[in-house]
Amino acid sequence: MNWRAVTAPAARTLYPVHRMHGVVLLLLLLFTLLLGMGNSLHSRLLWVGEQTWPNYYLLNPDATEPSCQLEMDVDAEVRKRIDAYQPDPDDLFSSPPNPDAVRTSLERNLELCQEKYSLYAQNLKHATPALGAFKTVEQGLADFLLDNIELTKYLFIAMFALAASIAAMDADHIALRLPRNRAEWRLSQGAQFTVNGLMVASLNSYLGKLANSPGTEGTVSLQYAWAGVFGLFMVINAVRFVNVPDRLRRGSLALSSGLVTPLYCGMGLIAMSYFFFVDGYASGLAIYFGMMSNLSSMFINIGLYVLVGMILKQTRLPELLLNTIKPFNLPAPMLASVIIFATAFPTAFTGASGIFILAVGGVVYDELRRAGAGRQLSLATTAMSGSLGVVLNPCLLIVVIAALNKEVTTTEMYGWGFWVFIMSATLFSLIVCKAQGNWKPRPAPGAFRAAARQTRPLLPYVLVAALVVLAIWVILGLQFNEYSAPLILPLVMLALVLLDAGKDSREQGESRFLAFWNRSIAAASDSAVHIGALLALIGFSICLGGILERSDIVHALFPESLTSPWIAMLVIVVMLTLIGMVMDPFGAVILVSATIAQPAIQLGIDPLHFWIVCLVAFELGYLSPPVALNHLLTRQVVGETEVLACERTGSFWHRYERLLLPLAVMAPTLLLVAFVPMMFYAL
Repeated sequence: MNWRAVTAPAARTLYPVHRMHGVVLLLLLLFTLLLGMGNSLHSRLLWVGEQTWPNYYLLNPDATEPSCQLEMDVDAEVRKRIDAYQPDPDDLFSSPPNPDAVRTSLERNLELCQEKYSLYAQNLKHATPALGAFKTVEQGLADFLLDNIELTKYLFIAMFALAASIAAMDADHIALRLPRNRAEWRLSQGAQFTVNGLMVASLNSYLGKLANSPGTEGTVSLQYAWAGVFGLFMVINAVRFVNVPDRLRRGSLALSSGLVTPLYCGMGLIAMSYFFFVDGYASGLAIYFGMMSNLSSMFINIGLYVLVGMILKQTRLPELLLNTIKPFNLPAPMLASVIIFATAFPTAFTGASGIFILAVGGVVYDELRRAGAGRQLSLATTAMSGSLGVVLNPCLLIVVIAALNKEVTTTEMYGWGFWVFIMSATLFSLIVCKAQGNWKPRPAPGAFRAAARQTRPLLPYVLVAALVVLAIWVILGLQFNEYSAPLILPLVMLALVLLDAGKDSREQGESRFLAFWNRSIAAASDSAVHIGALLALIGFSICLGGILERSDIVHALFPESLTSPWIAMLVIVVMLTLIGMVMDPFGAVILVSATIAQPAIQLGIDPLHFWIVCLVAFELGYLSPPVALNHLLTRQVVGETEVLACERTGSFWHRYERLLLPLAVMAPTLLLVAFVPMMFYAL
């Protein structure tokens, strides 16, 4: 793939467009979005009902007349009951009723009856057809939400099945490199078939245990659903094993051929080997992967954020934003610095660094190359453009940390995360400008006026986005924050695509609605590939983390004799960085929450400090070999040819600057974040 082709105006997708799959996935994601807004909609309906009909909560259009006695001579009724008393010869403790107690009971019943008749009178007064219709809608929505609490889990499984199937059919699961001949293709497909088969076997073992456990019907049905999903993957792998693409030539396996197996396969094989041969826990793979079902809302949000990123790619927003800085004619080092600062905030809004790279990485690389940046600097900046924003509001990763760990809040983490971002981005700027030289901008006369003119095309986008957010707040009472962002942002981006599909940016003879529909389907089709690849990686990352949870590794790293928080922090820095190198951040957060967090906190490390260190370590991890997830995604966007071309000449630093520059920035940042705060509370 050529990097210029990726960002050409006519190129809208990186992968073949599966229109039917795109339509299904788009509708599925929109349905989950509406389901997520269901509680807000119901709360708004209750508010509207209370504002329209006083005491709406108590009104019942179908109320019937109470059957209790409204008028009663209390004294006569007391005498009647006392006179009717007859001792029970079989009851040793039988005694006549207390007149005062009988009187009190009758008076209370009479008061309750009066309240029932009063409420009945109010119902008669307000029992209009409008109330009946409104109550039917409100109660119907409430019943639907209550009856379908478990529906989210099955929607997540359906989303994963569809997305991962497309990733498997297109052979787009994340690997260290692509197959280069037919033998390597079959190795990749065979490894996927094996791991998927191991998952089916593990699910079968788990189902055998559940068969003898009462009250597990819901869990059993989920496991059958997962078994069906992985059985489907096995069928796809078998078909693709036989049907090798014609573009691949004949060849044999080499020592590096193992790099073509998707990362999730390596994780699955390692995890299953431990569970089966060491731990005797054949159902371990199924149980740990099934943890995704319990956190289905979170992983659906990841899918929604991926959709946001892919929709962003269908608009002109990235180009329009970069047009505002073009008049300044920034040298390549300064442009790289500006991009690092500017792209961090969109990264936070797309939920994770990899999503932003896939959405905008091609544009970032293109502009840097146009400004005269070398391939190495362009690749490093593109990879880092999708990493520094994970500590900013409203990044989903921090929401997940706060949900799993009650010792910290999102407000605290976003507050300190902002200063960590400023420090790391500033350090990047200093290193790049020092290493590259020629960093001073030389704006042409009138550059500020030209930049101001370039902001005008952005005003309609800002206005439409604000109107959508405002409309959602007015209609649903749902404010935009880190928790509602996954629900609101897809609607905002769809509105921006509709705005962007004007006559100047669509093909001749294409209507605005048709252009909007085609772009939305293309975005959903691209989303399917990335959702499937990311969720598979996350799921098997959790399985790999199960080894750490079930073994004695954590106890060995944090023995009872360890009392120094400084040594503990050193161990944590190394361990979290290693975890970040090989695991997806979402799976890593789940693992760290279950294993490392509490021992570290008990050793005297502040919980907020621990999790900020964790985030920075993960940033360093997914910019570091051997996996370097952000670099893999950058390669996926700009093309393997560009990556290979930049490693052929020059010194060691020049040939591997794309890897060394991020390390030179993030390693000092991690050390500063880890140890400087401890001087204020651990001395």
